[in-house]
Amino acid sequence: MRHLIGIVVGLLAASSVWAQTPLGATDITAAEVQAFLKESPRDRNTDRPIRVVDVGGYRTAVFGVFRPKVAAVAATVHQTKATEVYYMLEGAGILVTGGTQSKPATPRPSAMGNWTDIGSTGIDGGTARRVAKGDVVIIPGGVPHSWRSVEGDLTYLIIRSDPDNQIPLQ
Repeated sequence: MRHLIGIVVGLLAASSVWAQTPLGATDITAAEVQAFLKESPRDRNTDRPIRVVDVGGYRTAVFGVFRPKVAAVAATVHQTKATEVYYMLEGAGILVTGGTQSKPATPRPSAMGNWTDIGSTGIDGGTARRVAKGDVVIIPGGVPHSWRSVEGDLTYLIIRSDPDNQIPLQ
């Protein structure tokens, strides 16, 4: 009898886990991305959230970025565990990751959440690579990154996985 009660309790516990509603998927259509990017200012770097969602214990965000060719070069280190994935939509340039930031390095509040960014005029060392339309680059949190040069205006998506839940929900 105890064995039967154990089985019933186990099945009830398992069925309650199975009965929980799974998190729904979030869709962002190509038309939504294009409309969002079309509305971005063209006179400066933009890095704005298209969508930020709670995916069960942490947040994931999709940001749209427009970077005009004439934008000043700046290196950034996000003081967070959030990983960034760049997906290039248009344009090409030399992206540098790793190494150390050039002086002066100054802390500033991040526009992407509650963490602090450390900005500087460039990166010493690191890995430089040419990225272009269709390329993907994964940049872990705390890694310096900077555009060294661009061949024209850049448009790309940044997918940010935020285990610290610092990016405000949208």
